[in-house]
Amino acid sequence: MAKTTDDLEAVRVVTTALGGFGPEEQERIIRWAREKLGLAPTSRNMPDSYISHSPSTPGQLPPSESTDVRQLPASAKDLKTFATSKNPKSDVQFAATVAYFYRFEAPPEQRKNEIDASILQDACRLAGRERLKRPGMTLNNAKNLGLLDRGSETGKFTINTVGENLVAMILPGQGDGSARSKKGRKPARKPSKRRQ
Repeated sequence: MAKTTDDLEAVRVVTTALGGFGPEEQERIIRWAREKLGLAPTSRNMPDSYISHSPSTPGQLPPSESTDVRQLPASAKDLKTFATSKNPKSDVQFAATVAYFYRFEAPPEQRKNEIDASILQDACRLAGRERLKRPGMTLNNAKNLGLLDRGSETGKFTINTVGENLVAMILPGQGDGSARSKKGRKPARKPSKRRQ
């Protein structure tokens, strides 16, 4: 009986903690918690990115009879709309936004687990953003900052939970320390000269 009580208390704690969030946010938080605990994603409401025809692909699960892709809601967003809503303040934030969009928000037929320099450069065009001089370097920088992980082959990158958290929960950032705008900084005061 003690274990049942503990289980019920855990359920109370989780439901209380999630109570202030909307259904989509609750799903995302539960998915992150499952990843943190090392549990496989559930087949119910599983994003398309977890469904793969090649079980050997890292970060993906093989399709099962219990997984019905048609039950998943189709996204009506395009990259430009999504990027505008997230308003990334830097190129690395934009790279994370693009990786997130293609993994979770793109229409099902456009979804990808990984992005590379050419996808990122094309995303600049689609989003109406200035083209990057070195998109590969931007992806490496995003990886070094912990927003992306290396993909299945050289030059490919996949968004991780830190990047997901940035895009889903923090952007568009107002007071985000990593995305401080120069406009918000006060100019240094010049020492005043006393008149004699």
